[in-house]
Amino acid sequence: MPQNDALPLDRRLRQEILFARERVYRFGQATPMERLVLPGNQPGPEIWVKREDLCPVKSYKWRGACNRLAQLSEEERQRGVVTASAGNHAQGVALAACRLGIRARIHMPRTTPRVKQDAVGHHGGAWVEIVLSGDSYDEAVMAAREDERTGGAIYVHAYDDLGVMAGQGTLADEVVLSGHGPFDAAYLQIGGGGMAAATACWLETYWPGIDLVGVEGVDQASMRAALVAGHPVELRDLDLFCDGTAVRKAGALPFEICQQKLNRIVTVTNAEVSAAIRVLWESLRCVSEPSGALGLAAILKERAALAGKKVLIVISGANIDFLQLGLIAQSEGSMNAASRTLRVRIPERPGTMLALLDGCFSGLNIADFQYGLGSGRDAYPVFTVTADAADQLAALPDRLQTGGYEWEDLTGAPDVTFRAISLRGDLLAHPLFLRLEFYERSGALHDFLSRLIRDRANLCYFNYRQSGERIGRALIGLNFEDAALRDQFLRHLPEQGEGYRSCKPLDESAAARLSGTTHS
Repeated sequence: MPQNDALPLDRRLRQEILFARERVYRFGQATPMERLVLPGNQPGPEIWVKREDLCPVKSYKWRGACNRLAQLSEEERQRGVVTASAGNHAQGVALAACRLGIRARIHMPRTTPRVKQDAVGHHGGAWVEIVLSGDSYDEAVMAAREDERTGGAIYVHAYDDLGVMAGQGTLADEVVLSGHGPFDAAYLQIGGGGMAAATACWLETYWPGIDLVGVEGVDQASMRAALVAGHPVELRDLDLFCDGTAVRKAGALPFEICQQKLNRIVTVTNAEVSAAIRVLWESLRCVSEPSGALGLAAILKERAALAGKKVLIVISGANIDFLQLGLIAQSEGSMNAASRTLRVRIPERPGTMLALLDGCFSGLNIADFQYGLGSGRDAYPVFTVTADAADQLAALPDRLQTGGYEWEDLTGAPDVTFRAISLRGDLLAHPLFLRLEFYERSGALHDFLSRLIRDRANLCYFNYRQSGERIGRALIGLNFEDAALRDQFLRHLPEQGEGYRSCKPLDESAAARLSGTTHS
């Protein structure tokens, strides 16, 4: 149906969402709403989740792409379509192109995760050609636009298109029809802004008092920058952790709607997004891509202020690279308790490490322990500790101060993140390196050190990170004053024992590589 350009944009968008109802369900079904209960006893909102991760392409993007391609005339279909996408929009175009028999060339950055490239091929089959163009979404867009100019195909924008936006708006229509409303607030993630604009426009129509909140990553907040400037502006630097919303410049049409409808913008950090991904997994067994968890990250940030309210979020996608899951799971933000990373100075002599653990760190969980001998006089172990209550961590500096320890906060430090653990081999006398597997329970690591190592040797190396398994794994280095003490320790070291499953010496060649020297 021809668009009535004389109408205000928001009215045209609402009209197009109504028309989209008839088109999008040729390609997929409505997605469910699900209740999410936040962990912990502190007050919070009643949260309802729109599960767009359960749709055919594991992202809401199918709606806009299918609606737009279904509107093409026969002449336009013969010309084919071209688009640029970092992954999710590409899958929607591929699905629609295959179902409608339209040739599609999809330009994707060379950095696009393989899982998204494979999904595009799966949904599009022989109707789709993937062209890897540039290293960023912006470079892929430039290549696709040039393709449009020289090849004559119809360009299908990922978000700055009324037909695409209207298709995305059908998810909001399903929210209204679900019977779970009305909602006091909706937290809507923003990349280019198409989904947020259409959803906000539709929800406001039925629930005029709803608080419509846009959510962006703190280092990819293109819509916030546009609202401040009064028009879309290009971000100079762009963080790619939330790759599905990593858009350098907000769309012109979405900006016009968001400027009218959104009450405010909330920005969240990558650590806050990682924490939200963990909550989604533990509460709903939902594996969300980072951009899909932005809304929940904002709610967790504003939890206290939202107590007693009913709020809506959209899990916008689940197309995440498997390797990224491991990175997120090991990040400090995804820990299920408050955490802090500290480097503490202690004298380099037997028993001092255990004294620190027995005293200042008593009652805290050690999630990460990094240490390498670097001085003959002082040791500088690095601990990441967690606690169920933030006030327990807040009291740690006072404990260290009272104990006479010098310390430094290294939370988020790059060398800790990359586990750059140095070890001076020239300071080692008669080292022994052990592979330890212990039962992952509170105090188990401390008990092992206390029972088997106390006063027998100096710790010269420690590499341990909590993995979430029932078994914890650590690589430990001990330095003995003479070979006889080391040999005696080895003779009396049981391979299995109370609190641990296995403790074996590292083979000589590996130990030599680790210490940087050879020993008899």
